[in-house]
Amino acid sequence: MLTTTVSITLTSLILLAFVIIFNTVHDPLSASIGFSLLGCVITWRLVPELKENFIKINLSGKDLNKINKPVIPESMGIICATVYLICLFLFIPFPFMEWFTDKGKVITRREEFHSPTFPHHKLGEFLSAMLSLQSMVLLGFVDDLFDIRWRYKLLLPTIASIPLLMVYYVNFGETHIVLPIPLRFLFGGYIDLGYLYYLYMSLMAVFCTNSINILAGINGVEIGQSLIIAISIAINDLLFLNGSDPAVEAHLFSLYFIIPFIGVSLGLIMHNWYPSRVFVGDTYCYFAGMTFAVVGILAHFSKTMILFFLPQIFNFAYSVPQLFKLVECPRHRMPKFNPLTRKLEFSKVKLQKPLNLPTLLSLKLFSTFGLIKIMENNVNNIDKKKIIDDDKKDLDYIEVNNFTLLNLILLKFGPMNERTLTICVLIIQVLTSCLAFFIRYRLVHLFYEII
Repeated sequence: MLTTTVSITLTSLILLAFVIIFNTVHDPLSASIGFSLLGCVITWRLVPELKENFIKINLSGKDLNKINKPVIPESMGIICATVYLICLFLFIPFPFMEWFTDKGKVITRREEFHSPTFPHHKLGEFLSAMLSLQSMVLLGFVDDLFDIRWRYKLLLPTIASIPLLMVYYVNFGETHIVLPIPLRFLFGGYIDLGYLYYLYMSLMAVFCTNSINILAGINGVEIGQSLIIAISIAINDLLFLNGSDPAVEAHLFSLYFIIPFIGVSLGLIMHNWYPSRVFVGDTYCYFAGMTFAVVGILAHFSKTMILFFLPQIFNFAYSVPQLFKLVECPRHRMPKFNPLTRKLEFSKVKLQKPLNLPTLLSLKLFSTFGLIKIMENNVNNIDKKKIIDDDKKDLDYIEVNNFTLLNLILLKFGPMNERTLTICVLIIQVLTSCLAFFIRYRLVHLFYEII
């Protein structure tokens, strides 16, 4: 039951959202902010109302990083994603409002507009983006229900990205890329990738969705990293609104998708922050990743988008030995909870002797850079080189920390509580976003003439 103060606050926010939407009918960006506020409030309210229904149908799991291991609902990202999609459906007319007469008829041609014919291509982009998002949300929810294997998870974003690629092919069809200045003496200023460009865009959708999913496992980290990426994208978009017409249109398109995403994610993280009352599930990870892929592809700033994913890129590269089975990969690689200290410690994986050559090379490479800790039979203080190289020593197994950013932070800085670990990850995300802006707007002159 809501208190009187909370009820009044929610009602006021909803009224404010409607005022913004209906008083800015001809300003789509302001209307998008109104829908974002509305989505935030509705998501925040629906999650506690519906979470018991999820538990009743066994969409729940134990929070292993708590003393009493409470059972809490999973896959609550489906609520957030559904509210987001409804907001976007309602928003569809607003970017095209100037093409409607007072009687509601569509004007197909109008000479006073910069584009005298109705922008069917823009409507097609918008609808294809929503179709890809819907597909990814559905496939993500199926993953939550049936726990799809990793090899098949790579196919899900590829399938969901097909509408995007089709619209890109019809509306743009541009497959040339501008080469960095240092490479132009070899290949010239441009290179045509042909169908490889579509493969690149499809792989970007695969990476964005799965990279969020890989860097997960503690309260608030999935939504937290997604929010920071989304806010970084929004800031980048706002920097272009006073630029040339094509850039303005592209970045407005991005904002129309990112601003409501920020709203619904804020509504959900209030319930997912430590101590979490709900789990967001793979549904949210795929939904968030596909949202970023959509704006990166259709708003034409995929290279900038990749810069905002630096922690995710590192986490993926760091995880490669386990993802590709060079090192044993358990089902869950999240940190281990110590009930005595009530803190998280890095989790370990056991490697049976003798180790094959790819495993040995992986361990040597990562230990050289101090990225893993190698232990013999749970003994921490032992020489790593002896463990790897001493074939004469009779060892049944060795243990190493799981290859994830979360475990690496705990390895380097020691045990910490779950909330602190989440904050550490988010600080890294913020710092790398600042680095991304520095690269994009300061170092870019070393590689390209035009910002």
